[in-house]
Amino acid sequence: MGDALSKYLKKLLLLLADIIIVNASVYLAMIVRFDGAIPKVCIDIFYKSIIPLTIIQIAVFFVFRLYSSLWQYASIDELLQIAGATLVASLCALLYGAMFDVMQSRAVYFIAWMIMFFACGGMRMGYRILRRYRNLGISGFIRPKSRRRVMIIGAGYAGSVVIKELQNRHWTEIMPVVVIDDAEKKQKSRIHGIPVVGGTDKIEELAKRFGIDEIIIAIPSATKKQMQSILAKCAKTDCKLRTIPNMDEFVNGEVHLSKIRDINIEDLLGRDEVNLNIAEIGGYLKNEVVMVTGGGGSIGSELCRQIAKFSPKQLIILDIYENNAYELQNELLRKYDKKLNLEVLIASVRDKGRLDFIFKKYQPGVVFHTAAHKHVPLMESSPTEAIKNNVFGTMNTAECAQKYGVKKFVLISTDKAVNPTNIMGASKRIAEMVIQSMSQSSKTKFAAVRFGNVLGSNGSVIPLFKKQIEAGGPVTVTDKEITRYFMTIPEAAQLVLEAGSMAKGGEIFILDMGEPVKILDLAEKLIRLSGFVPYKDIKIDFTGLRPGEKLYEELLMADEGVNETQHEKICVGKLLPIDSKAMAKELEHLWSVIIGDGEDICEYMERLVPTYVKAENAGIAKG
Repeated sequence: MGDALSKYLKKLLLLLADIIIVNASVYLAMIVRFDGAIPKVCIDIFYKSIIPLTIIQIAVFFVFRLYSSLWQYASIDELLQIAGATLVASLCALLYGAMFDVMQSRAVYFIAWMIMFFACGGMRMGYRILRRYRNLGISGFIRPKSRRRVMIIGAGYAGSVVIKELQNRHWTEIMPVVVIDDAEKKQKSRIHGIPVVGGTDKIEELAKRFGIDEIIIAIPSATKKQMQSILAKCAKTDCKLRTIPNMDEFVNGEVHLSKIRDINIEDLLGRDEVNLNIAEIGGYLKNEVVMVTGGGGSIGSELCRQIAKFSPKQLIILDIYENNAYELQNELLRKYDKKLNLEVLIASVRDKGRLDFIFKKYQPGVVFHTAAHKHVPLMESSPTEAIKNNVFGTMNTAECAQKYGVKKFVLISTDKAVNPTNIMGASKRIAEMVIQSMSQSSKTKFAAVRFGNVLGSNGSVIPLFKKQIEAGGPVTVTDKEITRYFMTIPEAAQLVLEAGSMAKGGEIFILDMGEPVKILDLAEKLIRLSGFVPYKDIKIDFTGLRPGEKLYEELLMADEGVNETQHEKICVGKLLPIDSKAMAKELEHLWSVIIGDGEDICEYMERLVPTYVKAENAGIAKG
């Protein structure tokens, strides 16, 4: 109630001020026109027409909505609005004078319009200026120390909108101080009073000079590589980093501080968007029954999201963990409703009977097999579970796929399957061998897709680091030299779909993971992104390699080689001959080892996977 009353009171005061202005402007115009010696006839006309002309001109102001604008945000658009309103008001006064024989000198109307325009515009813009000073917290032109000083990177439209938004909101605790842009023509200029002082090569120097607390990157059109270059320079400062998400935030100039988000690790490590062959992918997914095992997991759920875009006949999410599957089901139903024929099934890939029933009932045409145990140290302490799930779960699913005529079967593998030093990697290598063996005598096109770590996936190091930082540290890194490959979950899922379209049978597709990343660098960047200084605010502890862990990962075995495909980010390993009968016998033996014939699992895995080397110094557990 109080806010509404204050709003109407402000409008009433503005109306009274305009009434004074429209009449004073005419009187002042007469003084100017007649050099202070106003003829009596002009005075009589002025008083005779004062009431009707005031009503007419104020009515024009209402038509031009001068009392509906938010003048604390007044800009050039509002100034043009005032110019139009005062011009029309003056013309109406002239027409009224001509029609009712109460006309002043024509010069009076012109001079009155100019005075009216500058007075109305000046009053409203002055209100904005006064509000700007109040918003900036200036009392005696001294900035309060409580406000954070902000550097804006990007002197374009987005940067301008961000600065204006920050300046117009008196409640915000941050204040734009300086703008950075690489375009030399923009440098040494000002945006809403904020100086553009240099390029991105001077970010660190200028952050120190201007005492910057926070940096906002306002270049929504920047590519991933451009973003990474800017962030690398920003990371050298101790400033908190934030960014504008995308161009959609700037439709019609609408941007809000709530949409400016913190920089995340995906911004640092993410790559440019994947160019997909939509026709090829749509050709094998559209109007097809598609099953994703482990569909509630990180990769599985993103695969389901991507597959749903291609209008499958039916999408089957199969998972043993009901919570994730349930959340994904709700998400997809909210987005697609009845447009997506979705079935969520709770089942274990270890249960051959349950899988047989599902394949027989739903007759899937394409299967993406993501179900697996992936956590390296946990699988070292429970190797039998890794083998049951990753090896025999894959075999069960692949055999059902072959039995019920699945067209394509894509196994999601890992770089840890290459020269493995852990049970998880060795079990995934056997899974690759299983589908390569079956592809030799099957109509089903079996293939595997091998890639490294995905950002933010379950079990990824990044969520762990974030929790450790939130807790105040320390952040734990196993070794100063340890490196890993990373890609985003959406990129991995999209490339898996693309690789699936290429599958002819028996291939192992390798995704381009870019350059390996040092985990220590990753930890330091995450700490800085969180607004802390590594080793000072947040400690980093080195804990030593965990059981089965390598210092670095590989994507190819020495004898595999690699061939290019039509997609620049996908290669295919050369097919290796696998004796399917010998493979079947080895799997029978492996099962007997698991159920307890006393043989050491790790030693048997060395025989089954020649490239598997036990990392004794890493403390690999025995079966």
